[in-house]
Amino acid sequence: MPPTAAPDLVRTLSGVDLVVLLVYLVGVTGVGCLFYWRNRNSEQYMSAGRSLPGWVVGLSIFGSYVSSISFLANPGKSYGGDWNAFVFALTLPLAAFVAVRWFVPFYRGTGEVSAYQHLENRFGPWARSYAVVCYMLTQIARLGTILYLLALALVPLTGFDIRTIIIVVGLIIIVYPLLGGTEAVIWTGVVQAVVLVGGALAVVVTLLLGMPEGPGQIFTMAMEKNKFSLGSFSGVLDQPTFWVVLIYGLAINLQNFGIDQSYVQRYITAKSDRAARRSVWIGALLYLPIGGAFFFIGTALWAFYQTHPELLAPSLNAAAHPDAVFPYYISRQLPAGLAGLVVAGLCAAAMDSNLNCMSTLFLKDLYLRYLRPRASERESMRVLHGSTLGFGLISIGAALAMISIKSALDTWWQLAGILGGGMLGLFLLGMITRASTNRAAVVGVVTGLVVIVWMTFSPGMAGLPAALRSPFHGFLIIVFGTAAILVAGLLVTALSKRVADRVRG
Repeated sequence: MPPTAAPDLVRTLSGVDLVVLLVYLVGVTGVGCLFYWRNRNSEQYMSAGRSLPGWVVGLSIFGSYVSSISFLANPGKSYGGDWNAFVFALTLPLAAFVAVRWFVPFYRGTGEVSAYQHLENRFGPWARSYAVVCYMLTQIARLGTILYLLALALVPLTGFDIRTIIIVVGLIIIVYPLLGGTEAVIWTGVVQAVVLVGGALAVVVTLLLGMPEGPGQIFTMAMEKNKFSLGSFSGVLDQPTFWVVLIYGLAINLQNFGIDQSYVQRYITAKSDRAARRSVWIGALLYLPIGGAFFFIGTALWAFYQTHPELLAPSLNAAAHPDAVFPYYISRQLPAGLAGLVVAGLCAAAMDSNLNCMSTLFLKDLYLRYLRPRASERESMRVLHGSTLGFGLISIGAALAMISIKSALDTWWQLAGILGGGMLGLFLLGMITRASTNRAAVVGVVTGLVVIVWMTFSPGMAGLPAALRSPFHGFLIIVFGTAAILVAGLLVTALSKRVADRVRG
C-alpha cells in the first residue's frame, strides 16, 4: 500500500498556495520549452552553443547541487541531531579550487561534450563504457529517489495520491529537457536557484520571528544542547566524526566536479574558460550559506517546537521521523502564499533531473560509438529526444517501485554506489601519471571494487567472523575504494616499468 499520513497530519495547501505552485511549475516548464526552436542540431542541443555567461552556468551548478534530498534531509538531520553533516559542505572551496585549476581546463581543452570519452583514449573502450553505465545507473537511482521523497513530502500538503504526484512531477521534469535541451536545463536552473534561495530565506525569517523571546532564543537554546556541533574531533574511523565527514565530503565533491557528466557538461556550455572557472566558484560558494540555511532551519524548527509543543501533532513522531517536521511546518505555520513559494522551492530542488546529460552520453558514448558511427544530424536528434524520454520514464518507474519495494531499490542504490565508486580512482589514475597502462587501470579498478564491496557488505554478514568485517564507517567506502585503485594502479605501473627496463637492459 502507498504510504499515507495520519489524519491529523494532513492539511492541504490553500488555494492561493496551489496557484503559486501551479504558476511556478507552468512557468519553469514554459521557460524551458522556449529553447525548442534554438536546437537546430545535436551540438546545440547538448552544449547550448558553448555561449552561456559564467553566472548563468554557476547558478545552474548550484541548483544541480541542491536536490529535494538536501531540501528535506538536511533540516531533518539538524532537527534530530547537530550540524555534523554540514562538514561535508566545508570541503567545497577546496574541491572548487582543484576543479578550476585542473578539471575545467582539462575538459575544455579536449573539446568533447562527454566526460568519459578521454578514458577510451587513455585506457581503452572498456573504461569509457564502464564510466558511462555507472553514471547512468547512478542518475536513474538518484532521480527515482528524489521523486519518491518529493512525493512523500507533497502527499500531506496537496492531498493527492503519491503515485499521481510522482507521475505528474516526473512528466514535467521530462518535458523541458526533452524540448529545450541543455540550454533549457541551465536557464531553468537559474529560475530554480532563485526560488530555492527565496523559499529557504523566507522560512528562516518566519522561524526567527516566531520565537516567544525573539530570534536570540534559538541560538541560546541550541547552544545549551550543543545543536551547532560539527561532530567529534576524535581520530576514530567507525563513527561520522568531523574528520570522517570531511574526508568523505572531499572525495564526493572531487568526484562531482571531476568526473560527473552533470558538471562537466555545464563547463562546456560556458562561453570562455574564464566564464567556466567563474561558474564553479559561484556554484560552490553559493551553496555554503544556503546549505547552512537548511541546517539552521532544522535547528530553528527544533527550538520552535520546543517552545510550542502544542503545535506539533503527537502522531508525527518527530523523534523517529525528523524529515517530516519541515513539511509539517510548511503546511501548518506558514501563511498562505508563502507556503506555496516554499513548496515551489522544494519542487525546484527536485527538477534538476540530468536527463539531458544521460541522453548526451547515450548518443556520444554508446550509439555513435558502437551502433551508428555515421548517424545523420536528424537521426542524432531523434536519439537525443528518445533517450531523454526513455530515461525519464525509467526514473519515474524507479520512483513508483520505491512505494512497495523500497528495500530492493535501496540495494540498487547501493550497487550503483559500488560501481560508481571506481570512477574517481580511474580518472585520477589517468591524470596523475601518463605511464599508467590499460593493465594498471584494470587491476586498479578490480582492486578498488573488491575493497568497496567488502566495506559495503561485510558489516551486515552475520556468519562472517568479526575480524573479517570492515571496521570503518560507510562514509569511508569511496575514500578507501579510490585510494585502493590509485595504489594498485600505481604499483602495477611501477612494476611494469621495472620489468620493461630490465628487458631493455
